[in-house]
Amino acid sequence: MSGYLIGVDAGNTVVKAALFDLLGNTLAVASRDSVSFQPAPGCVERRPDDLWQAAAGAIHDCLAKAGIDAAQVRAVGAAGHGNGLYLMDREGRGLLGIQSMDSRAVLLAAQLAHRHGDEIHRRAQSRPWAAMTPVLLSWIAAERPDILAQTGSVLLCKDVIVHGLTGRVGSDVSDLSGCGLLAMPALEYDDGLLDLYGIRALRALLPEPAQSHDVVGHVTADAAALSGLKAGTPVVAGLFDVLASTLGAGTTKAGEASIVAGSWSINQVFATALPENPRAILASVLGRDVWVSCEASPTSAANLEWFVKNHLAEEAKATGEAPFALCNRLAAQSDPQGELPCFHPYLYAGPVPGARGGFNNIGSWHTRADMVRALYEGVAFGHRAHFEILDPDRTITQATLSGGGAKSPLWAQIFADTLQMRLRLSDCEETGARGAAMAAALGAGIFPDYDTAAAEMAAFTTELVPDPEAGAILDRRYARWCAYGDALGPVWAQQ
Repeated sequence: MSGYLIGVDAGNTVVKAALFDLLGNTLAVASRDSVSFQPAPGCVERRPDDLWQAAAGAIHDCLAKAGIDAAQVRAVGAAGHGNGLYLMDREGRGLLGIQSMDSRAVLLAAQLAHRHGDEIHRRAQSRPWAAMTPVLLSWIAAERPDILAQTGSVLLCKDVIVHGLTGRVGSDVSDLSGCGLLAMPALEYDDGLLDLYGIRALRALLPEPAQSHDVVGHVTADAAALSGLKAGTPVVAGLFDVLASTLGAGTTKAGEASIVAGSWSINQVFATALPENPRAILASVLGRDVWVSCEASPTSAANLEWFVKNHLAEEAKATGEAPFALCNRLAAQSDPQGELPCFHPYLYAGPVPGARGGFNNIGSWHTRADMVRALYEGVAFGHRAHFEILDPDRTITQATLSGGGAKSPLWAQIFADTLQMRLRLSDCEETGARGAAMAAALGAGIFPDYDTAAAEMAAFTTELVPDPEAGAILDRRYARWCAYGDALGPVWAQQ
């Protein structure tokens, strides 16, 4: 077989486009910034039309880098951050884009959780939270009726890109289930569920669901002129980005698990059925019969990015050392058997309202190296806390690890030791884009199913084995980390 696939991965700040061959090798990658702005405290927005322009530009740059004939691209897939809210007007123009870091609806989310949280969780396998799509839509209806009056359709992040490519107004079941809009496991809109959010009257605005790998349109002439793609190229519905990253790392089967240590801590377990008593913050689906329970929060590698920006960037610039290489060098200097500080990775959000990040247990003898290692451990502890919700009996012994945390051998080993799991590291840095490309491969008829696509396109570079002795030390530190969190709870609540 010959030809290529394009995968687009739209995060909260950057949109990437990557070109893959049919063996999953990355041939070219390009990115464009997608500018966010904060019009009021707690509000994080971007213009939907700007998001589409960034995606089209990234695709154009990617094709130019690769130097291939666009006619050789067999299909295109997109992935984007889940939840948030993207509104289009009746003419299909972008109206408002609210991103998944937004917290304007935190009070409404708490009220919905108090009144209907258990029933929403039972019906949709999702818990209400501030940037959850139906919560934001309910907030818009109550607080910004002027915007609602102009709205013609509701989309999610990657749907804006699919709309730009094809003109299609719709979404896919992985994204719609991941934001709590679909009844589970029926994967369909349900008036009773929409009533719980207070948005039943807005059902006509909600996007038509499709399977992630369904071809939902073809690149239009206008989109071709902007992106460099050939008009008529098939475009699939696309994926929720946390699922795309997991798929791109090679996880597809029931019984498998995935960890993404990126800006968000994303932890997923795959099963043949949804749990009778849902525990996770949200659930999604791969295809029609692989169910995914997910715990996620913005408590992972974004904490290291903050530390580097504020405490190490100038030193790295002066010495010429790569900032994250400096972090790894410092962390390696810390004694892993010594008494280390305790870091809670809650710079952006935490497990309870008001939670904040911070270091505890700092002594005068602690060094920068100890602080960096404590940060590495604190982030890994946050992932472990999520797995205690997903897998309280600790039956999972193996997972894939991707994202920024996987790029550091030291940090990846800390993850393995903390979780006491064998961790497979993906051969690909752009797992989100590759997952989107794999869905496109199914749509183009290149592979019959996701298992085959993963076997052909995804591989592992390394498998890390947990060290029981290191795990015992980290168990003790994790218990202290939890104790500090419990003790700080009342203080956080006051905020």
